[in-house]
Amino acid sequence: MSYPATQNAASHYSNVDTYTGVSGADSHRLVLMLLNGALSNIAVAKGSMERGDVPAKGEAIGQAISIVNGLRSSLNLELGGELAENLDRLYEYMERRLLDANLHSDAGILEEVSSLLHEIKTGWTAIPQEVRSNPMAAGGAEGTAPGVG
Repeated sequence: MSYPATQNAASHYSNVDTYTGVSGADSHRLVLMLLNGALSNIAVAKGSMERGDVPAKGEAIGQAISIVNGLRSSLNLELGGELAENLDRLYEYMERRLLDANLHSDAGILEEVSSLLHEIKTGWTAIPQEVRSNPMAAGGAEGTAPGVG
């Protein structure tokens, strides 16, 4: 099997694996998948930057921006209160910084955004299972985590 064929098969497998994960995921798991996707795209962008692969860098950063925008648009600013408002501003900041990273090929900015996403992921994974199972206990909308919905 040639390299392009192997790469295509790996890409297809990844797409099937992602679809399978999404179809059975609750809102908590979906947010984790989005955070992981953004972090993965930032890592790809950084590697592409190091290799001088401008098109791949731009594609990966574009995907990361789209994911961060998706996270941002999933916030429920009415029910999420101050936490959702702060996340909204943070996601907006990350989108701008990712654009700057792309424009200036600045790996330091990618590290900054990656660090911010890791902080959010750490907090997200620390949400107790009983709150994940019953978001109303934490002030969220039915079926969603606080601030998401």
